[in-house]
Amino acid sequence: MKTPGPILLLIRHGETDWNAEGRLQGQRDIPINAKGRRQAARNGRALGDYLASLGRSADQFDWTASPLSRARETMEIIRAAMDLDPNAYRPDPQLKEICFGDWEGSTMQEMREIDPVGRAERKKDKWGFAPPNGESYEMLSARIRPWLLGLERDTICVAHGGITRVTRGMLEDIPGHEIPIAMIPQDRIYVWREGRAEWI
Repeated sequence: MKTPGPILLLIRHGETDWNAEGRLQGQRDIPINAKGRRQAARNGRALGDYLASLGRSADQFDWTASPLSRARETMEIIRAAMDLDPNAYRPDPQLKEICFGDWEGSTMQEMREIDPVGRAERKKDKWGFAPPNGESYEMLSARIRPWLLGLERDTICVAHGGITRVTRGMLEDIPGHEIPIAMIPQDRIYVWREGRAEWI
């Protein structure tokens, strides 16, 4: 896909207890924990410094987030750390995390017992496999593509690990089999600017 387009700053929500436990969250509405709040505050300070280095102000960007509470609280902490109105952003339902369907709430270790056949299929093809009543990363990529192609303004977005993985995949032309295993930190900000990616 690789296109310069608008500047995109994409931030994963702060850590939740389910992240720490290795549970599949998907679209379950799990709040961030104390560590997640510290990560969000760190990202707010880093974002403020980065915008200042570009000579840009916050109001020159579209601010949007997943409607799930872990993304919204992260966004509000980020904005508060920048001395901005915490609520001056736009939730977008397109940005919900990948849906793990019937697997949500379980760890992968537990899935070996609950659904060993599905667990083995996913291990063979993380890109194309969809849990029962859930999405594959391939399906998520198709869901997010219209959002990404529709960006018209420089954008600051708080979303999820899966959203960041497929967005990176499209922008950086990453092969499908590599996208689901990409590490997405919760204390860094992904920046796509002038056709190049960096982390701050």
